Order: sequence, then structure tokens, then C-alpha cells
Amino acid sequence: MRWTRSSSRNSVSPAVRIGELPSGPLGTISDVSGVTVGHCTLADGPVQTGVTMVLPHPGDAGDLFMHKVPAGAAVINGFGKSTGLMQVQELGVLESPIALTNTFAVGTVATALIRAAVAAQPGIGRQLPTLNPLVFECNDGYLNDLQAFAVTEAHALQALADAKAEFAQGAVGAGRGMSCFGLKGGIGSASRLARTPVGAFTVGALVLANFGRPAALTLAGRRIGPALVQRLAERNDAAERGSIILLVATDAPLDARQLRRVAVRAGAGLARTGSDYGHGSGDIALAFSTATTVPQNSAGRLQHAALLHESLLDPLFAATAEATEQAIVNALFAAVSVTGRDGHRRLALNELAPDWLALMQAAA
Repeated sequence: MRWTRSSSRNSVSPAVRIGELPSGPLGTISDVSGVTVGHCTLADGPVQTGVTMVLPHPGDAGDLFMHKVPAGAAVINGFGKSTGLMQVQELGVLESPIALTNTFAVGTVATALIRAAVAAQPGIGRQLPTLNPLVFECNDGYLNDLQAFAVTEAHALQALADAKAEFAQGAVGAGRGMSCFGLKGGIGSASRLARTPVGAFTVGALVLANFGRPAALTLAGRRIGPALVQRLAERNDAAERGSIILLVATDAPLDARQLRRVAVRAGAGLARTGSDYGHGSGDIALAFSTATTVPQNSAGRLQHAALLHESLLDPLFAATAEATEQAIVNALFAAVSVTGRDGHRRLALNELAPDWLALMQAAA
């Protein structure tokens, strides 16, 4: 564990370095080759929201429909309004980009994904099966006026078009209006390398962080939350509300069942930051592998990749926990303070506690 003063939004040297496993060159989910991320951010007075898209491989929405990737999901606490999750759990594949947005925009963003896929593959819903759009949400209603229904299909398509390997973190895209431990939350990402006896694999995590009781915040094992509560207008016993979406990508050859096991380990990283998965917190994890694709056409040839043996999964589990914890920490340090609906304001960690290093040392 290392602590530094670097806290750039796109820094590969995070302010607080979690664990000992090495990172990839970008230090984000895009270290898994082919994975890209795009944002559309809405920041206008009471409207503080947006859309974030995660694409598992370089093709557009239609290509992903025709060439799916294996995936597995784990519902840690089901206080959420996602769409598409049930079919992923049943069939074990992704066939659309993964969209993140606010609670009231799920339907709009799902429609945008369907339109994009139909534009690329006109047979969808006619000669071809229908699309399963995967959209996850968190409630950003403290900072964002949900009743403005500000997110449009055009915003979702803008986020899709913006997808690239190097992307911003913090109060951007779907993370614009999110809160975390009573502070400004949002988008965070990290990567770790997992070394196994049959080779090294990359594990990348991306989170939409909108959860946590202020008093519970823990950075690299140091519980600094109680010190922050004294600076916040928050009750020390406030209930945990909000949600977090935990996305994990890997280039390791895993099937859907194994990927669900990986997704479960994202919960370990979440817990290390101080979450106890409270009643009002929707905590959902999804893991996917880019090592192989599954063709839509039944006449298409399946790629045969030798799956990792179950006994070799522990390094991937450890990498998932570390990358997830790091991604949450990165979301906190990358965020900027935001004022939104009815003058509500969330302070960034760096603004509320520029002395965070001293707080960590005092909590030792």
C-alpha cells in the first residue's frame, strides 16, 4: 500500500494505492484489450446527471449483438431497477453495451441501445431475435432533479459514440450526480494483473459509486469516516442508502458460471471501503470475459478456448477485490464538488479533507 499526493482524474498513480498487485498501463478497465468507455455529462443547475457506456469489444452495438461475450452477474443487494439482468443470468452472455445512468432514465437508455442495434442489424426483432439491452442505474436524486427526465436517447447515443480507451473519472457521465459516503462520488476505474501457473491475465473494474455511510468510509484499511463526519452535516448513524454498480472485465478464458464467481468477489472490494450492503443500497456486480465470443447465428462456429481450471481462479478473485476497492477510491479522489437540485451540494473528498493523508495516519 502506497499513499501519494497525485490525484489527477486520469492518473495511473492514484492518491491511495490499494494492495500489492501490479496494474496495467492505463490503470483502468480499458487495460483489458478492446474494452472502451464513453460518457455524456449533463451539468446545468438542478440537472446533474448523465450516461456512461462500457463496450466489451471494439465493434458497435450491432457487432456485439452478433458476437456476444460471456458474462455472469451477482446481485449482492437487489434494491435496484436494472433492465436486461435476468436474461444475462439465464443465458450467460452480453449482447449490448453496458449502460449506466440514473434511475428514471433506464427506459430511455434501453430504447437508445435498441435503436442503435437495429440500425446496425435491421433484422433484429424480425428475422433475428430481439435485443437484450443491459442498463444499470443508481439514484442521483439528491443532486439531480430526477423529475426533469433530462436524459434523452440522443445523450445515450452520444455516450456510445464517445467510447474510447482513455476516459475521465469522477463526476462525469452517469457519475455526475452520484454521492458516496456523504461525499461526491461517481465513476471510478482500476486494473490489476493476476498471475497464474498458466499465464498472466488482466482484471479491470469500473464502478458507479453512489453508496455508503459517512462514518464508515475506510481508505486502505484506515477508517477515516468518523473524522469526516465532524466536518459534514450528517448524522453519524445515518442509514446506508444509494447503490453501486460494479463491472469487472477480464481477458482470462472463463465461462458464465466462473464469471459469476468473479463477480461475487467484487463485493469483497466493496466491503473493504466500509459498505455493509445496507437495506436501501442496490449493489450489483457483473463480470465479463473478452477471451472468446459467442455468435448470434447458430450456424456460426464457437471459439473454443481452454477454460481456466477452478483451482486457478484465486489470483483472479484477489485481483477483482483489489481492482474494485481501488476503483471506488479512485472515484472519490477524481470527483469534484457539485451543487445541484435545491442548492444541495456534495463536497469532493479532496476539498473537504485536503489533509486526508494526516487523517489516514491518525487512524492507523
